[in-house]
Amino acid sequence: MQSKTAIVTGASSGIGLGIARTLLNNGYHVVATARNITNAGVLESSESCVLLDGNVANRALGVKLSEAAVARTGRIDLLVNNAGIFVPGDFHEYTDEQYRAIMSTNADGFFYVTQPAVRQMLKQGGGHVVSISTTLAVQPVKGLNAFGTYFSKGGINTATKSLAIEYADRGIRFNAIGAGIIDTPMHKQEAHEALKNFHPIRRLGTVEEIVDALLFFEKATFVTGEVLHVDGGAHAGKW
Repeated sequence: MQSKTAIVTGASSGIGLGIARTLLNNGYHVVATARNITNAGVLESSESCVLLDGNVANRALGVKLSEAAVARTGRIDLLVNNAGIFVPGDFHEYTDEQYRAIMSTNADGFFYVTQPAVRQMLKQGGGHVVSISTTLAVQPVKGLNAFGTYFSKGGINTATKSLAIEYADRGIRFNAIGAGIIDTPMHKQEAHEALKNFHPIRRLGTVEEIVDALLFFEKATFVTGEVLHVDGGAHAGKW
């Protein structure tokens, strides 16, 4: 059986790193990227792992990622759009710099990385795109003001559904994972007790649980256009 090839963005820590490691352990060839992944010391460049430094907001990086995958194996089977940033703050106080930072990473990054990957998937007759979203995109929380996250990740959810329909008859699936608050280095240990209260199941999610959702999507070839919430029930409503 031929090994699959995956591109993973934001792969130097947290969810992205967990996904990259699991895919490598499952026999995938992986092209992993983050702003400084070659010096992060978390993944080793090898025959099955290509490391590329860069910012997903740069169109050129998206092209390089697809080129690197094709140069190594001739195809792209899976793209994981994981890179993203969170910028809290009241809407009326958002600065131009904050707005551009979050939109360039979360929205532009999705476009610049996904478009060349989809072009390759069309050539080879199929592929799979999974984007890491957030439960906040469908269940905003009073007091957790983060307009840019709601706006950009809500767009990712909608894009997932629309692209799933657009490309279903050409063999390309699009899915997303609506993550709750996950135990990663992004969240300081002293904040964990307070953060647990954002989920009906009173704990943080784990990277492994996000990885499990991704592996389910990879196996579930009749599933496309789905936003799977891994959030302790937070998307279900007010509690």
